[in-house]
Amino acid sequence: MATLRIAIVGGGAAGFFAAVTAKARRPDAEVIVYEKNSKPLAKVAITGGGRCNLTNSFEQVDDLKQVYPRGDRLMRRLLHHFDHRDCWAWFEQRGVPLVTQDDECVFPQSQDAMSIVGCLLAEARRFGVQIVVSCRVESLTPLTDGRLRLGFQNGRPEEFDRVAVTTGGSPRGDGLRWLAALGHEIVPPVPSLFTFNIADRQLTELMGTVVEVAISIPGTKFRAFGPLLITHWGMSGPAVLKLSSHAARHLSELAYKAQVAVNWVGKLSRREVETVLQSFVLANPHKQTGTWNPYGLPSRLWHYLLQRGGLATGKRWSEVGKKGLNRLVETLGNDVYAVDGRGTYKEEFVTCGGIALSGVDSNTLESKVVRHLYFAGEVLDIDAVTGGFNLQAAWTTGFVVGRHIVD
Repeated sequence: MATLRIAIVGGGAAGFFAAVTAKARRPDAEVIVYEKNSKPLAKVAITGGGRCNLTNSFEQVDDLKQVYPRGDRLMRRLLHHFDHRDCWAWFEQRGVPLVTQDDECVFPQSQDAMSIVGCLLAEARRFGVQIVVSCRVESLTPLTDGRLRLGFQNGRPEEFDRVAVTTGGSPRGDGLRWLAALGHEIVPPVPSLFTFNIADRQLTELMGTVVEVAISIPGTKFRAFGPLLITHWGMSGPAVLKLSSHAARHLSELAYKAQVAVNWVGKLSRREVETVLQSFVLANPHKQTGTWNPYGLPSRLWHYLLQRGGLATGKRWSEVGKKGLNRLVETLGNDVYAVDGRGTYKEEFVTCGGIALSGVDSNTLESKVVRHLYFAGEVLDIDAVTGGFNLQAAWTTGFVVGRHIVD
């Protein structure tokens, strides 16, 4: 019986997981990972600020749509085969102890992404997965016998029985052209995890300030809750990243020139903000506006918000009239800023878009267009908010492909 030849195009998280899973199920198969860069797993090495936020406890996830703006229905199905608990067990069984932070993010106990990279490389070596680096695939041709021919930028074509494409997100769409040429529908890729550039010097002078907020895009349904970090270029933090993820395509269409509204007191409604402030003023009429605030906001931020509301920091609360209080309530609960471009989140880059999910089998992730061709990872139109959910999608889709590609 001829040896089953499998090519994995892309040496990232999904690619390695697919390769190791396939080789574990079919030790006699020849599995080759092709990576265009000089080192595999480069993105895994920098994720989570170099600590590798590899999954999440999902304890605070009521609906997958919260964390997977695109691809939630498919992920719901696939997670039955390999979820965050399976991920935890997989790495711990291979000598990588994990820890869950208070925010439910899961990291290696070492707090070093190289623990994860090293584990994946060791498993690939253990099972005999071949790794070829600095090798770019440029074409795929289906043959009449069901095999697939890969064309490379440098080197002779190779023929395989099965091919999995795990090339990750492609912000310019360059890496998707040869797949589109085969007849696959491509959802145009755009960035989906980024920070906001805001040209407000007084705001950016507060860099390093973190506060729990609600942030939204006026006139849309896009809204997020969580910590907001003021930076020297504008706004970052989990709340901003969630909003950028859910509104990725909307913001792209606006060329990242948009307005965002910040509720600096979290989930309190305008009426609740007003009630708290009025009660505070009645109880503390002789206190100064700049030294006492009822919301527990950082002092520097409070002074900034008073200024935006047109109130002097040296006034007594009893001297602030109804109009002044109304302006402050509006500033606290609906503070509008102009976004003037986007920044990246640390060194990570996530895109939405890719291979349309309608073009793949939802059970096996095999292409409906080309037999024996599979997809895993961010090359699919699946993306998530920050918190370990994107890597969980890589492990899950890689596992599913690795299991079915050898059948």
